[in-house]
Amino acid sequence: MKLFSRVRRQPPAEAAAPPAAPRMRDAADGPREADAASRPDAARAARGVPPEVLRQVRLIELRTRGLVDSLFSGEYRSTFKGQGMEFAEVREYQAGDEVRTIDWNVTARMGRPFVKRYIEERELTVMLAVDLSGSARFGTTERFKSELVSELAAVLAMCAVRNNDRVGVLLYTDRIEHVVPPRKGRRHAMRVIRDVLAFEPVGRGTDTGGAIEYMSRLLKHHAIVFIMSDFQDASIERPLKLLVQRHDVVAITVEDPAERLLPDVGLARFEDPESGELVDVDTSDPAVREAFTAQVAEEEGGRRKLLRRLAVDEVVVKTGEDYVPPLLRFFRTRELRVRRR
Repeated sequence: MKLFSRVRRQPPAEAAAPPAAPRMRDAADGPREADAASRPDAARAARGVPPEVLRQVRLIELRTRGLVDSLFSGEYRSTFKGQGMEFAEVREYQAGDEVRTIDWNVTARMGRPFVKRYIEERELTVMLAVDLSGSARFGTTERFKSELVSELAAVLAMCAVRNNDRVGVLLYTDRIEHVVPPRKGRRHAMRVIRDVLAFEPVGRGTDTGGAIEYMSRLLKHHAIVFIMSDFQDASIERPLKLLVQRHDVVAITVEDPAERLLPDVGLARFEDPESGELVDVDTSDPAVREAFTAQVAEEEGGRRKLLRRLAVDEVVVKTGEDYVPPLLRFFRTRELRVRRR
């Protein structure tokens, strides 16, 4: 029943994916795979963005700004610490200061206790790896999976810039589609959000393993990598194992309820959103329904087992549910774990 792992219910015509936005390319954006770089438009400057896309970017920023300011920014900072401590100043001892921070040389010279004060060195790099394959343009509830990913990417990008961290994005399908190198600043974060929202991919398939390998080559220094995908590509174990050796990796799994439950609608035609293959399935057949449920459970269990073994945190978000609770739960659970170390 391997067939079901790639087959998704074809949405009705009125619920089809929204029209694709114009493709944006920028020769200064960073490295791309050979097949992407060889296309005629690869070296062109970014084309004008339609006003409706800019309005969507602005709406997403307005929706996420309040969440970032009130909830996620502090949680993000507490969860992802800097790589060290930097000396800031020497000040006079105050009740409650750690005795270990006393600067004995200054204390002896001044005749009263002084302590050294340090600040956290942040300078973190956040990389968003976003799956734009055909299965991402699927949804049976309020929004498509790609729309949910856009908003999550906006939240994480805004969290990064609020804490003066660098943020970049890698968009992929069965190839590397688009790369924006990590930089600081609100304007850059808005560019990241715009590209995630408006970029039109060339490919329809999924190669998450290839994207992970590409990031391993691209990122020369320690980074926090958020992989945002439905993880329907099984060939990720080896490249993911290599990536987590150098970087802090978080998997954000995006799901739709219809992918977990085969609807009982009799004989139905299904379309694979990545290959376009059509398959007729008797959804009322108990054996078919049982096999579908078993395969979904097997794939989910295999993914979670792999991520646990590699010590990769997973955040599961669903198109029909609010993404705030699972994201907050991840931040707080991880913060507690960091404190215990």
